[in-house]
Amino acid sequence: MARLDNKACIVTGGSAGIGLAIVRRLLDEGAHVLFCGQDEGRGADALAALDTPNAHFLRTDVSEEADCEALLARAVTLFGRLDILVNNAAKAAVALIPDHSTEEWRRSTAVNLDSVFFLSRGAVRQFRKQGGGVIVNVASISGLAGDGAYPSYCAQKGAVINLTRAMAAYHARENIRINALCPGFVETPATDAFKAFPQLLEDWFRSIPAQRPAQPDEMASIVAFLASDDASYMHGSIVVADGGVTAATGQPTQVPIG
Repeated sequence: MARLDNKACIVTGGSAGIGLAIVRRLLDEGAHVLFCGQDEGRGADALAALDTPNAHFLRTDVSEEADCEALLARAVTLFGRLDILVNNAAKAAVALIPDHSTEEWRRSTAVNLDSVFFLSRGAVRQFRKQGGGVIVNVASISGLAGDGAYPSYCAQKGAVINLTRAMAAYHARENIRINALCPGFVETPATDAFKAFPQLLEDWFRSIPAQRPAQPDEMASIVAFLASDDASYMHGSIVVADGGVTAATGQPTQVPIG
């Protein structure tokens, strides 16, 4: 029997990239998945490619409280319960603080942080009725240290990490597990824009100890583990998958000796 056999799941930002890989992996593990995104066409294409009655799509703007509540309600209507919530939706604003518009700050905060609050609040309420459940938040190594070009993203993902810890510290006693994944650079449609700057990418990948970017499936496998009973004693864990970036000091790793 698969690790997530018949589990009822929600995955936000599930139409492409890491999110779609997570949806596919959860389905492979036996789950029933409701995934969402803002683009109706992209969601329909993803649903057709998945080609299984166990996958469902709902167009959702996760920055809106009402949309989040509708997503939760739809999952319970479809499945009769909710076992796993994966908060994956994200929006990175590239702007230095002196140049950052208030509108973009609020919009990116709504997607990256407010959505996690809205959906986690509703999920915990549902989990309490059932006697337990799991939340996996997809954060970022940008929430563990600062990236100069992404100050708002760093602030928002840092908040997601500490929100994860705070929720886990209390709700563990209710058989509710809440953990976070912090990816490094992952090759997805969202990072395709960097391909216009090949030298930047070459330097970037050289700075990763593993010497390469991650693939979405590598992140999906970690989410599936955190969602499963294999991670049954993990509460408030911040799992880093970055090819060794945060393990390094930035100093040379190959130094002549002798």
